[in-house]
Amino acid sequence: VPVQLGGGIRDLDTIERYLDDGLSYVIIGTAAVKNPGLLQDACSAFPGHIIVGLDAKDGKVAVEGWAETSELDVIEMAQRFEGAGVAAIIYTDIDRDGVLAGINWDGTLKLARAITIPVIASGGLASMDDIERLSRPECQILEGAISGRALYDGRIDPAEALAVLRKAKENAA
Repeated sequence: VPVQLGGGIRDLDTIERYLDDGLSYVIIGTAAVKNPGLLQDACSAFPGHIIVGLDAKDGKVAVEGWAETSELDVIEMAQRFEGAGVAAIIYTDIDRDGVLAGINWDGTLKLARAITIPVIASGGLASMDDIERLSRPECQILEGAISGRALYDGRIDPAEALAVLRKAKENAA
């Protein structure tokens, strides 16, 4: 099972250690925004293993564990990563994360249509209704979605969710 890890990653040595220890992907968040040179170096040194975590509030990039919201538009920021070798972008709408309000479909799909980097939805996945929505043709542009709380409290049955998504993938083929 591919495993990804993020949080506080600020240098190449840390990235190398995590990948050497068997992780498939390392997620760079704040450092990707504040230190684009690190992101470039990481993508060059570890091609296909670097994911950018873009957190946003009202469409603006948030950094430092959501403590700071910038004036940077999330789409403009994501477009800066085009061509860098980023494997994916995890887009989290921080107003929805952990509150089971549903994914910010408009913002997430708008981002996915604006860039060529695969987008993973994060923040708000709340129920099987969201899984059903992920299976619709307009959402096939997304690479995937992250679920936390809805899994923990049983709102989403993992086997049922995977069956719905597999069926949608088969129907699309």
